[in-house]
Formats: sequence, structure tokens, C-alpha cells
Amino acid sequence: MFFRQIFEPKLAQNAYLIGCQQTGEAIVIDPMRDVDRYIDIAAEEELKIVAVTETHIHADYLSGARELAARVGAKAYLSDEGDADWKYLWAGDADLDVQLLEDGDTFSIGKIELQAVHTPGHTPEHLSFLVTDRGGGATEPMGIASGDFVFVADLGRPDLLESAAGVAGQMEPSARTLYRSVQRFLELPDYLQVWPGHGAGSACGKALGAVPDSTVGYERRFNAAIAAAGRGEDAFVEAILEGQPEPPLYFGRMKRLNKEGPKILGELPRPARNDTEELAALADHQGVVVVDTRLDRGAFMAGHLPGSLYAPLDRTFPTITGSYIEVDVPIYLIVEANKLDDAVRDLVRIGLDDIAGWTTPEALEEVGRSRPLATTEVVDFARATSLGGDSDLFLDVRRQTEFDAGHVEGAQNIAHTRLLARADEIEPDQRLLVYCRTGARAAAASSLLERLGHEVIYIDDLVSKVLSGDESESRLATV
Repeated sequence: MFFRQIFEPKLAQNAYLIGCQQTGEAIVIDPMRDVDRYIDIAAEEELKIVAVTETHIHADYLSGARELAARVGAKAYLSDEGDADWKYLWAGDADLDVQLLEDGDTFSIGKIELQAVHTPGHTPEHLSFLVTDRGGGATEPMGIASGDFVFVADLGRPDLLESAAGVAGQMEPSARTLYRSVQRFLELPDYLQVWPGHGAGSACGKALGAVPDSTVGYERRFNAAIAAAGRGEDAFVEAILEGQPEPPLYFGRMKRLNKEGPKILGELPRPARNDTEELAALADHQGVVVVDTRLDRGAFMAGHLPGSLYAPLDRTFPTITGSYIEVDVPIYLIVEANKLDDAVRDLVRIGLDDIAGWTTPEALEEVGRSRPLATTEVVDFARATSLGGDSDLFLDVRRQTEFDAGHVEGAQNIAHTRLLARADEIEPDQRLLVYCRTGARAAAASSLLERLGHEVIYIDDLVSKVLSGDESESRLATV
């Protein structure tokens, strides 16, 4: 049996390519939308992708299941579990080969057998897959592709139907459903390998481990969320719902599009390269968004195109762009030429396909030599104290749990991933002093707030200095 975990660090996402080397056939579990990389890996291993499946309707990225079914004719195996609201609408596409699965159903790719196990809680339709290498003589499964059910050191969060998809009253019932799924997981043999859908850094849980895989026995002994289930259902519900971070704003849209069926790409967008005059013409253009991907946030604050968003091309890029850019708004990238492909892939994975153009940071420098660029005032907390007046607002863009643990006195809290949706909660005539834990989230948030017309002062400093009492001003006391 061929087995490859394919990890995408920016979304901390795992896809799995599993093949039968005797027949040359392969399946992909939980692919992302840019499917060419799975096709290329399979070809390198002299395998043909004949099937695709996914564990559930994803919230954090657009699935590549429909894309693979259309691109290479792969048969799509999709969950038919859950209620009527969580069925795959694209499963009825007459041009695609789709088989719906219920708990206990099995199918084979060559001599590799997969059995669907209904493991709801994270989502109602969630399936895990037991994988048995019958071609190698095995009569019992080797591992379980657990999707967003069981992670290393954590469980998939059960609140997203409510907190991301907006289905009111679903958190507690989903948590109780997840509790029952955990009981079923604990019936599995200790030796069984666990192949999770995400690793550390994913917003689909709150304490995921960085180790790529695990075993049932290890998770039984050391997974804190599973341990909470050992204290009873009510204790588990309280523990699993406590402290879940605010989901990025785009999660609800991903749920809807993955249910309906993501638009088939065929190939990645190929944006045109813009010259300096074309770039300059985009300044404060209300119908487009310019995304500045430079890693140096100080350089952005010192000079950027008016109205542009700051989204460094690192692990935060999908979260920021997904939370700050509305669908169908043409996107122009300021990006290094050798990073363009990465940026395009990151955007299409979250359904931002209208990438109209790009240019380099050097072109931005040329624009700055002929006309003034926008700047953002940058201060530390000591300076912020002297600037802060009665009409100024300290805006804390950390998570609610971080804010509750200690914050600047009088600050307002809006998590940076929810800022676009909650911007109307900020008084328009207030000057904003924006901060987070280290300055990274506040940098992106400051660019969005400026784009929305607010006067912003960006605090590029460690909030721990304030919360530990290193600053003497009473305005910066912890609460």
C-alpha cells in the first residue's frame, strides 16, 4: 500500500493519497481545491487517482473533491449522513460519478478497503474512514482517517455550525453528539493509527498537537479532550465548548460553497502583471482591493498604497484575506514574483478567485518616488499612553479568551478575524489605538480599519509589558 500525508502549513491541513500498488489505483482523502499537486504526486508514484472522498463539509477551505471528479474522472464517495440541511447538493451532478455513503458502508480502491464510520459532532454528516490493506494480507484496519473528529491531542470543535455557519442553538447539541462519537472511538483497538485532518495551527480545534499522526491508544491516554469525556457528558460539554477561538469570517461561506459544490477551476488563475502607472491608479479605488504581502510590517506602515490591505504571505495569509476581502471583489497583489503561485493557491483555496493583477514591491517603491504613499503612525505602549485622549479608543484585536485574561483598561475587544463583520460597533469619530499580543494581528487589522475610513494608530509592541505592570501609567493597567 502506498500512503502519503500531504500537509499544507498555512491552513495546517492534511490530505491523504492512498494507493494500491498492485493495481496502480489511488484515492485522495480531503483534497484541497488546487488538485494538480495530488495528480503530480500520484504520477510520480505511477498511480492513477480513480477515487476521491472527504470526511465532511469543510469550513476552513474549499474542497477539491468536485474538482478531482471533474478533472480526472475520479469517483466521489460522499457522506449521506446527517440531516437534510447537511447533504452534498452537488452529489446530484449527472456529469460526475458519485456514490453516497452511510455508516458501515465499504468500498475498495484496488485491494485497499475503506469503511465509512459515522462520527458526528464537529459536523452532522462527518465520516471517518477505516483503511485495510487487503492486498498486503491484512484482515483488520491499519488506521483511521479521522478528519476533524479526532486530532492529535484534541477533538474537532462542535461549535462551528453556530459560531461560523450561523445555525442558532447548535453548540451544545453538537457537543453532546461529539461525546457519543468519542465513546465509539474508544471501542477501537489501541494499535490503530490515527490520521487527522489538521495539525497545530488549525482553527478547527483549540489545542491541536504538532505531531502529524497518532494512535488510538495514545489518544486514549493523553488527549485532554477525550479525558474530559471520562468525567461524564456534562463535564465534557463544558470543557469542549470553553475557550474556542472566534472562527475566521470566511468559514460560513466555505460551508455553504462546499455543500453546494465549489466552482470547478480547471486551472489556476493567471493574473496579469501591472506596471507602476496601473498600480498607482488603484489607490483608494473602491471597486478593488490591493493586497500587500510584504513580510515586513514596518515597511508597510512606512509606505503603502492608500486603501491597501496588509496580509503578509506567511501562515496568516489565508485567515487575513479570507476575513477581510469580500467575494467577487477584484484582487490585485503586491508580491514577489517567485511567491505569486503561492499567493494564488492560497486565495483559490478559500474561494477568492478574482485575482485580477499583480506587481512587485519594487513597483510600489517606484510609485512612492513620484507621489506620496499612505503611512500609518506606529507607537509602542509607552507612547500610546501619552497619545490616548478621552475620545480615543484602545481596540484589542486578540481573541475573547485573551482579552478576558487581561487587557488595557477601557479597551474594546473585537477579534481580528471578525473585524469586518463587526466594524459598525466602532464609533466613526474615534481615533483607534490598535493592539494585539505582539503586533502581528494588529498590523493587518490597522490596514483594514484605515481602508474603512478610521483614523488609526498602530501599537507595535508586546502587550505583556502592560499586563505585567512594566508600564506605570494607570490607563494601561490590567483589568
